[in-house]
Amino acid sequence: MTTHGDPATQPGAPAVAARTGSPDDAEDPPATTGDDSLPAALASLRAAIGAARFPLTLPSAEPAERAAAGLTAQLDDYLLPRLARLDAPLLVVVGGSTGAGKSTLVNSLVQARVSAAGVLRPTTRSPVLVCSPADSSWFRQGDLLPGLTRTNEPSEDPYTLQLVTAPALPAGLAFLDAPDIDSVVDANRALAGQLLAAADLWLFVTTAARYADAVPWELLRSARARGTVIAMVLDRVPPEASDEIAAHLGEMLTEQGLGQAPLFVLPETWVDGQGLLPARVTAPLADWFTRLAADADARAAVVRQTLDGALAAVHPTVEGLADATEEQIAAADALDERVRAAYRSAHRTVEQGLRDGRLLRGEVLARWQEFVGTGEFFRTLEARIGRLRDRLVAAVTGRPAPAAELRTAIESQLVTLLRGVAAEAAEHAYTGWRAHPAGAGLLDPGLAHAGGDLPERAERLVRDWQRGVLELVRVEGGDRRFVARTAAYAVNATGLAVMIAVFASTAFVPTGLEVATGAGTTVAAQAVLQAIFGDQAVRTLANKARADLLDRVRALLDEEAERYVARTGAARPDPEAADTLRRAADRVETARHRSGLAAGPEEERR
Repeated sequence: MTTHGDPATQPGAPAVAARTGSPDDAEDPPATTGDDSLPAALASLRAAIGAARFPLTLPSAEPAERAAAGLTAQLDDYLLPRLARLDAPLLVVVGGSTGAGKSTLVNSLVQARVSAAGVLRPTTRSPVLVCSPADSSWFRQGDLLPGLTRTNEPSEDPYTLQLVTAPALPAGLAFLDAPDIDSVVDANRALAGQLLAAADLWLFVTTAARYADAVPWELLRSARARGTVIAMVLDRVPPEASDEIAAHLGEMLTEQGLGQAPLFVLPETWVDGQGLLPARVTAPLADWFTRLAADADARAAVVRQTLDGALAAVHPTVEGLADATEEQIAAADALDERVRAAYRSAHRTVEQGLRDGRLLRGEVLARWQEFVGTGEFFRTLEARIGRLRDRLVAAVTGRPAPAAELRTAIESQLVTLLRGVAAEAAEHAYTGWRAHPAGAGLLDPGLAHAGGDLPERAERLVRDWQRGVLELVRVEGGDRRFVARTAAYAVNATGLAVMIAVFASTAFVPTGLEVATGAGTTVAAQAVLQAIFGDQAVRTLANKARADLLDRVRALLDEEAERYVARTGAARPDPEAADTLRRAADRVETARHRSGLAAGPEEERR
């Protein structure tokens, strides 16, 4: 059975009496109507928070999500309903650690067994709100804590709010027995934090054995940061250690900036047959609440202080959300840049492959030699440049197979290059994302490789390019007698030669009989083109065909990169989200000062 002793001195009570106000100190309720009202500003802020997203895995993401959820809950549970009814009953949320005696204290203050108390933990499985019968309609209508379902019976569901009336409790004051702040049940702990954020006044109950625990002090600091009015109950204090423990707790409160919080010390004692503490033990605390309930101006002052403190905490909280949003955008940009860098490198590899002649090796070179002819062709090239047109036409007319084989070899060489650079880019992008905390969370194993249909798309790209080259030759040579005479043969042969020229070099190589096979082949291709179109035509055709190919390659690689970029795009917050949050917070701060809730210099000095 729980035991208690004699009450100790309450050094903090006078200071809090000054803070909670007197009839002379009370101010008229602030006006909150119009577009610039606090409710309008808070509604705008709520919408901005609701639109904020933190999907990328960053160190700031989880804290930002918690802060956003907490602020949204406080807006819905407390700020908006309280602003709508500043004269509503004062809500005292009784919170504390497991087994601190919260339920026993509530029962004793209202002189009725309204909240279950016992040794089974957690005792309070769902919150219990006790009010005067005269105030029950306000709490039953659900403006305050609208997410909790009202019930008249005890419940195992933590998201129900049991409403109980107690005739001994004066009107204007209500107690809410919250779940343990250190409950072993996650939902209970989360709900306890939510309820404490909806308190006009937080009555924190601790014990002589647990008053220095870390969890309560974390919540106390949070309540102090929000400006919540706090009163402390030190329960189950051995009489012989009362002064020493009370003094130590007072020092801790002062160190944490809570020195003005009233401290009520409840000594060890027996509970009666109804499970209530002796009236003499709870009398100082009960009297304090009775005076508060009887003084409408004092209650209003408590509401203003807590409300203003909660509103003052909005701006830094939202600033943190805006910073986290910007970090999300910056991370998405960084991930996109890693992808772009990988695929830019792939494009440069293709471009370099067209410059350094590597694509002329192997099968393409062999098929080109077969196409233009060997031996005799090179021996007669310089002396009979004027007859190259006839020789080229004869070659194409008499030997269609080499032309088809050359075109196939060009296609195969390009497709092989494209598949290689796409695979390498995918691997580099995958590695880059895996090394980034935000990227690792977006990865899918399939992204490590090129798209499954890349080979087909690469083949289609090359075939389309080859048709484009033939069309280019047809258009560029449309007014020349050569094309007119030789028709499709000339277009096909010249188109293949242009493709070889694209593979060979970005600039025209002066003609001259070269002995090296590769060089000779390059000169042969360009000599053929020069004989047909002239020097400038060679440059024009090769440059246009090369630019067209690189454009198509870029489009292909962009499609591959889109597999990554689409993921960051889906996760990326609205680029205006951070500014929207800051503007909404500024609007709330402006409305707060205009409302008259914010403490003036005189009140701050008190």
